Amino acid sequence: MIKLIVGLGNPGRQYEKTRHNAGFLFLDRLVSESGGAWVSESRFDGLLSEIGVAGGRVVLLKPGTFMNRSGQAVGKVARYYRLAPEEILVIHDELDFDVGVVKLKKDGGHAGHNGLRDIIAHLGSKEFYRLRMGIGRPSAGKAVADFVLSAPSKVEWDSILAAFDFAGGFVSQMVVGDMSVVMNKLNSG
Repeated sequence: MIKLIVGLGNPGRQYEKTRHNAGFLFLDRLVSESGGAWVSESRFDGLLSEIGVAGGRVVLLKPGTFMNRSGQAVGKVARYYRLAPEEILVIHDELDFDVGVVKLKKDGGHAGHNGLRDIIAHLGSKEFYRLRMGIGRPSAGKAVADFVLSAPSKVEWDSILAAFDFAGGFVSQMVVGDMSVVMNKLNSG
């Protein structure tokens, strides 16, 4: 079962609708659709919400640290709630997938994603789930940092929103632990 869903991103208005904030944006939709609200929790270095999913409650976290230090907030929340890494789902942007592609996996490396690198360091484990939201790659000659910290085009944004809708339909199954079923559906496309 998933007890904590973490969306990765950077705090601040200048980053609000950038590619790197795919995790934040996905969680904002979940909270909005459930009628929940975000609460600033300084002891956890982030914003928390608790929503009802599949007859139970799940904690959502948007780390208030910048992306490269996401593990600081995730580690604090995981320790407070006494969560095993397998009970955590991290939603993040994925350069290696075309815009709008969504895939689910458990464990693995960080593939150069500094948010994941820091979470692995703070949890001392790679054994958490990752919902990877495709944002595509920058064109030749454009720096990756500039690309991920910029807003997607209107066409890309529409694809990202469609991916949010698609993935959102599987949240209940993920929370109750039907991960292999969800992986088969998400990863086969």
